[in-house]
Formats: sequence, C-alpha cells, structure tokens
Amino acid sequence: MTPQPDTTAGPEHRHRVVIIGSGFGGLNAAKKLKRADVDITMIARTTHHLFQPLLYQVATGIISEGEIAPPTRVVLRRQRNVQVLLGDVTHIDLAGSYVVSDLLGHSYETPFETLIVAAGAGQSYFGNDHFAEFAPGMKSIDDALEVRGRILSAFEQAERSSDPERRAKLLTFTVIGAGPTGVEMAGQIAELASHTLKGSFRHIDSTRARVILLDAAPAVLPPFGEKLGARAAARLKKLGVEIQLGAMVTDVDRNGITVKDADGTHRRIESACKVWSAGVSASGLGSDLAAQSAVELDRAGRVKVLSDLSIPGHPNVFVIGDMAAVEGVPGVAQGAIQGATHVTRTLKAELRGADPADRKPFSYFDKGSMATVSRFSAVAKVGPVEMSGLIAWFAWLVLHLVYLVGFKTKISTLLSWIITFMSTGRGQLTITEQQAFARTRLEQLAIAAAEANRPASRRAS
Repeated sequence: MTPQPDTTAGPEHRHRVVIIGSGFGGLNAAKKLKRADVDITMIARTTHHLFQPLLYQVATGIISEGEIAPPTRVVLRRQRNVQVLLGDVTHIDLAGSYVVSDLLGHSYETPFETLIVAAGAGQSYFGNDHFAEFAPGMKSIDDALEVRGRILSAFEQAERSSDPERRAKLLTFTVIGAGPTGVEMAGQIAELASHTLKGSFRHIDSTRARVILLDAAPAVLPPFGEKLGARAAARLKKLGVEIQLGAMVTDVDRNGITVKDADGTHRRIESACKVWSAGVSASGLGSDLAAQSAVELDRAGRVKVLSDLSIPGHPNVFVIGDMAAVEGVPGVAQGAIQGATHVTRTLKAELRGADPADRKPFSYFDKGSMATVSRFSAVAKVGPVEMSGLIAWFAWLVLHLVYLVGFKTKISTLLSWIITFMSTGRGQLTITEQQAFARTRLEQLAIAAAEANRPASRRAS
C-alpha cells in the first residue's frame, strides 16, 4: 500500500520536528520544546507514556496499569505546538526527510526537518524469539498483565489439581535474568506467595511456592558491584528465593526450561510460569538508519551516535534513549531524559542562529542506580556511595514517585504502596483469561487458520 501524506498536520509555517516514541526520551523532548518556535509531531506505537521501571509492580498486583501509563495526549494536551499520533513507524526515509507509520492497515508519511528517534528497546531472547510464547518479558503493559495473569492462574490451577507432580510444576515460578527487573520480580512473587495469598487456598499452601532466579552471570545485580549484589542475594534467599547462577537457559517450553550449568551439564526445571528479564534489543529502526547512512550498530542493535547524539551525515537526525549506544551511558530512564535535554537544547540554539559546527558533546551525569528487593529492602549506588536496606528502600520510593507523570498518578501510586507495604493486601489481583492466555490463544488460532487454508488434497493425504 502506498503511504498517504499525513493530512492531520496544521499549516506548514514553522520548523517541523518529528519525535518517534513516547517514552522518557520522547516525552521529555516534546516538553523541552514547549516554548520553541517549532511544530512537533509525536508518533508512538501506544497511546500512553510508560513508566517502565514499575512494570513489575503491575505484574504482581501492587499498582494498576493506569498509574504508570497515563495517556500521552492527555499529558501534552496543554502544549499547543505538539500533536500526538498513534502509529508504528516502519521506515525512516533520510533522503526524503519523512517517516512512514502504519495504523490498522493504513500507511502515512510525515515530513520532518528535525527528527528525534526515541523508539526504545524490546526484550531480547538472544535469537530464540520462540521463547516469548512461554516466557513473557517485562517491557510493556501487555507483558505485565500477561505475567500477572499467568502467576495467579498458576495458583488457581494448582488448587484444582490432584496430581502432585503437576501441582509442583504449577507452583514453581522461574525468573530468568538477575538484573534489577529480575531481582524485583523474584522478590515480589515470593512476597505475593508468602504474605498476600497466605491462607487463601484450601488444598495448597501458597507459602510453599518455589521461586527460582536464574542467570548465566556469576553474580546478582552485576552493575551494582559485588557488595550490593551479595546483600540483594542474601535478602532474596531469606524470602525463600532459590538463586542459580552460571545457569544458561537453552530451551523454554510450556512445561518448563532446560538449563546448561557452568560445568556443561544440562538439567530440566519443570515450571509452568516463567518470566524473561535477561536482555534487551533496540528498535529495528536502527537497522533502517544503518541501511541508508554510515550508521553503525552495536550487538544489541543500538545506533552508535556521534558525540552530539546525531547520526553520521545527517546532523538533523538524533537518536536518544535505549536506541543510542553512548559509552558510559546505561539504558536507564536518566540516559533518555538527559539525552532529550541535550538534543532539544542544541535544536533551540540553532533555531536562534547558532552554528551547527559548534555543537557541544553530550555529557551524561550518573545519578546512580537503585533496585528494590522486597518491602523495606533495596540497594542503591550513587557514585562511590552504596546503600542497602530500609534507607535505600525509602530513597527508591521517593525517587520513583518524583519521576511519575501527573499529580493524581503520584497520589494514587502512593496510596497503593501504603496499602501493600503496610499490610499484606494488594489492590490489583484481578485477572482475566484473555490476559493470561491471549498469546497462546493467538498462536493456536494461527495454527488453525494455516490448517484450514491448506489444500484439500493435502489435508486428505
């Protein structure tokens, strides 16, 4: 289908900026240009701005999806120079200075004079994308709701099962990847089982659920250093989480996983509910840029940008956030936010007449890293300062509350935290069959459709 010109834009009389993505980088870039003499078009695959660091709390019933995913167009509704469009950007034409986006079978062309690519990253299964059917990642609202459905559904199925082996499989929860997301997921599944659901069933004991945290690396939370990693591991073990390091997952299926240990031996873990948090892969738009320019990509598909965050040969095209490979800048929210600030400052200066040849290089200020392990326990590293336990946990709460978008969101999230952390209750434990099994149902429909479309002669053979 030939792309249609984007007719939703207003009169073309100001500098046109297109922003791809509504995450931390995209949203902050739009906000920073609020008073600039530009017309902004933001194109994103979802209608919301996602606060990704709290997805695990949606998955474990602490907060609702709405508290971490406000509608982008509502967030920006008072900013008159920005238009928010829903669509999946499939192509960037550098020569023609336009992007192509798809929405429900229709394609649209949106021209730009400056392009800010903040399309983020997805889950990486290291070439084994079929693992996703049985081990969802933690990168979207859909992922979080599916994981919540699978966790709670496993308990429900175990309650009805009279087969000890099947019951053990259903009550074994495996988290793959011992980075911040994996540690947070494992800790909250353990607390959900041992506190929130305790006494809720009549034929199973939820406190006896088995939670396993796996990683091919030799340590928990490697970026935090040996000391904090050991403290996080000790707290997880106290919660009953089994930590298995040096364990590489080689296969995932409906009933469990196959693991290769450091000594080369293979073993099987029967587990009905698996969560994948072991890697990221940048948006495919990086490959699109590389095919048209001198752009180079790293192993994760991230764009190796120039010092000013633009791409070689195209000073009007910037890449920020998880899509940008910048030495010393981790794939965290602060990297995207600071990248957006730098790019928009550069753009505003040049609109006022600054020489592009005098651009300043991007400089990242590391504000530290934090991860929660359980209620009242977290680890934090800010420069040379390391914290753990209750102090780090309070610091984590305050920091994440500050970065949530909107006053109402901050209040509702705070109330949810009070309910959860000061009691054993969780307010978001409702699940539906569609949430838990939509991915597998879609796979079954695809197989059925393929079977129905086979020639009759072949079906009869």
